[in-house]
Amino acid sequence: MTRGVALSVFSSVLFAVLYYYASLLWPLDGEQIFGWRMLLTLPCMGLFLLLSGDWRLVTNLLGQLGRRPLLWFGLPLSSALVGVQLWLFMWAPLNGRGLPVSLGYFMMPLALVLIGRFVYQERPSRLQWLAVACAAAGVANELWRSGGISWETLVVVTGYPVYFMWRRRLGSDHLGGLWLDMALLLPLACWFLFAVPAPFAPFAERPALPWLVLGLGLVSTLALVSYILASRRLPFTLFGLLGYVEPVLLVFVSLLLGETIAPGEWATYIAIWTAVGLLVLEGIKRLWSFKRYPFR
Repeated sequence: MTRGVALSVFSSVLFAVLYYYASLLWPLDGEQIFGWRMLLTLPCMGLFLLLSGDWRLVTNLLGQLGRRPLLWFGLPLSSALVGVQLWLFMWAPLNGRGLPVSLGYFMMPLALVLIGRFVYQERPSRLQWLAVACAAAGVANELWRSGGISWETLVVVTGYPVYFMWRRRLGSDHLGGLWLDMALLLPLACWFLFAVPAPFAPFAERPALPWLVLGLGLVSTLALVSYILASRRLPFTLFGLLGYVEPVLLVFVSLLLGETIAPGEWATYIAIWTAVGLLVLEGIKRLWSFKRYPFR
C-alpha cells in the first residue's frame, strides 16, 4: 500500500508538471502539443501493455467487434469524449483558463456521487449529501456572480462522468480500452500536427524544442503508468481520496502561470473545497472502519 500511495502522489505531481509543461513548449499551440502528446504517449503505453501482459485487453476488445456492432459506434464515441478532455488539459494553461479546468476536476467527484445515486441506484451517505449541498451552493454563487459556469468547467464536470459511464456500458473500462481510445485519436493528432504550413518550422526556430517534446511524451507516459500501477495496489476508497491531490496542484500551477482568483469567486471555491473536504472525511471514516473490521 505504501508503494501504491507513493505512485498515486507521483502521478498527480507528474500531471501537474504536464499542466505547467505546456507553457515551456512555445511556439507550439495547444492543438500541436496535444498532437505530439498522443503521438509519443501511445507507443510507450503500448509497450507497457506488452511488458505487463495486459495487451490481451486490447485484443479481447477488438475480438468483440464482430459480435457486438455497438462497438463500431461506441469506441469512436468513447475516443471523442476523452479526446476533448485531453485537448482541454493541454489548451487551458496556455490560454489563461487553468483555474476553470481545475474547478471542474474538483467538482467531478461530486457529479459522480449524483450519478451513482440517480443512475446506478447507489445510496450516498449523509456526508456525501452534505458535500453535494455545499457544491450546489458554490455553483449557485457562480451562477449569481457571472450568470453561468464557464464552459471549461462544464466540459470537465459533465464530460468525464459521461465518458466513465459510456466505458462501463461498452465494457471497455480498462487500460486496453484507454489505449484504443487514444489510438483512434491518432488521425486527429496527425492532422493537428501536419495540416499546418511548415509543421517542423518551430523546431528549426528553437533547437531545444525536440528534446522538450520528447520530455512531454516521457512525462505523459510516466504519469499514466504510475496512475495505473497505483490503482492496482490501493483500496478503491483510498485511491479515490488521493485523486484530490491533482486538482489542488492544478490550482497552484494555474496561479504560478499568472491566473488569479477574483474576489467574487472565493465563495465558489470555498464551497467546492468544503465539499471536497467532506468527501475526504467520508473516505477516512470508511478506511478506518475497514481497518477495524476488515471482514465485516
